Amino acid sequence: MDTFDYVIVGGGTAAGILAYRLGEQGRSVCVVEAGPEDRNPYIRMPVGWFKTLKDPRVTWQLQYQGSDGTLGRVTPLVQGKVLGGSSAVNGAVYNRGQKEDFDTWAELGNPGWSYADVLPYFRKSEHLYGIGDDRYRGREGAMPVSPISWRTPVGETFLEGARSIGIPESADYNGETQTGVNYTQGNILRNRRWSTAHAFLHPARRHFNVQVLTQATVTRIVLEGKRATGVEFRREGESRTRSLAATRAVVSCAGAIGSPKLLQLSGIGPAHVLQAAGIVVRSALEGVGENLRDHFVPRVIVRARPHVTSVNERVKGMALLQELFAWASGRPSVLAISPVLIYGFWKSRPELTRPDIALSYFPASYKLGMIGHLDDKPGLTCGGFQLRPESQGYVRVQSASDLEAPVIQPNFLAHETDRGVVVAALKCARAIMHSVPMQRLVESEMLPGSDVQSDDEWLHYARQYGSTGYHPVGTCKMGVASDARAVVDAQLKVHGHDGLYVMDASVMPTLISANTAAATMMIAEKGADLLGAAP
Repeated sequence: MDTFDYVIVGGGTAAGILAYRLGEQGRSVCVVEAGPEDRNPYIRMPVGWFKTLKDPRVTWQLQYQGSDGTLGRVTPLVQGKVLGGSSAVNGAVYNRGQKEDFDTWAELGNPGWSYADVLPYFRKSEHLYGIGDDRYRGREGAMPVSPISWRTPVGETFLEGARSIGIPESADYNGETQTGVNYTQGNILRNRRWSTAHAFLHPARRHFNVQVLTQATVTRIVLEGKRATGVEFRREGESRTRSLAATRAVVSCAGAIGSPKLLQLSGIGPAHVLQAAGIVVRSALEGVGENLRDHFVPRVIVRARPHVTSVNERVKGMALLQELFAWASGRPSVLAISPVLIYGFWKSRPELTRPDIALSYFPASYKLGMIGHLDDKPGLTCGGFQLRPESQGYVRVQSASDLEAPVIQPNFLAHETDRGVVVAALKCARAIMHSVPMQRLVESEMLPGSDVQSDDEWLHYARQYGSTGYHPVGTCKMGVASDARAVVDAQLKVHGHDGLYVMDASVMPTLISANTAAATMMIAEKGADLLGAAP
């Protein structure tokens, strides 16, 4: 049995940074990833998410269970299954969230997690290319961040349309304030995506005592009493399991679905869930798998006028060859943009003190609103969604087999507040798409269509067509031991256990006002310091 100071479960967004920082501290580390090395050619191409989103070789093809919020529809949930994890296959969007998000974490009983506390960790990993206030932005980190460079009338006109209905242009949504609209910032440099595997994990393998096992699925955490001493894993194509020992700690970085699943398979979780699955209860920690939150994103889609060039046409025939040449030569190209060309953050009601809705604009149209499935004819899309949903779901294993996917129920739109805010977000998206400036681009509205006018009709449309924002969090919630749903403490150590930590998006007690990759990187940076200070 191989022995390391730390065994990290999962090779994704958090794991790459954590492995690098622990290796930097002189520790021996083994990263165990269920997926392959990140050699898929679409990974380095930002728009390659169109391909990786549907590729089971590099993604977990999971499903959200249906509920009233989706009219019973089962909806896809895709997560990274490759070195770099979701940072290798997502939209490469870099979005931190609002100051108040992290202050709320501290107020919930998590000292050391206020905005002032976590800002240095955001700045530590970041290398900003472009204009930004250095009080908030980092210039020396390994992870490139830059604004989208592809600028055409389809983007500029949307900005003009947003301003025409009263939404200001934002100088930097990752700076002092998030409010406003502007081009998206992404983990993209010279047209190439940068995952945390490229920025951190591969350098860690070269320079430090960091080993990586790929196509190796961790089946359970080995416990001696209440202490984690290692893991058992199975290589792809093998039936027998092998073991790794951890002298200091086992750290789960398997994500908001994988981390609670692993804890439950190891006998740590709600007693009734474990018993129903035939798993011996080692620790009845009721919060494991609970508190699941995600963004729910319906979209307004319009048909573009004949003279308008959208992404739909630029990825076919000779136009695609032109875009490939531009991408390879480092010039602006549709192949180097994320699925959010322009991001807006605004308020559903004027009396609010900070934004509660997001507007995500992409100059393409999707079939039936399904992201990643381009329509045959040119169009434009604007998603409208609630930044901080109150609805909560769960992740629960169905059996003792790691091969069986857990039940994942997000309970979208279960909370009354969420239903009202998502309707307001869609109305705002429509207002921009039908603004006077946008009439130069828009021929007609495809979805939801002009017959949808009342709040009830908007809500029904959202339930019919809305889908995940791919931002699941909260299933190993950080909080005080007296909180029945808390799984880890403010040091990210699992309650009631020694040598066992969770460091990924699952520890977020609430969903932030943003995509989750940037905050997950911050958690890994801070987590490395917490481990370094641990006895």
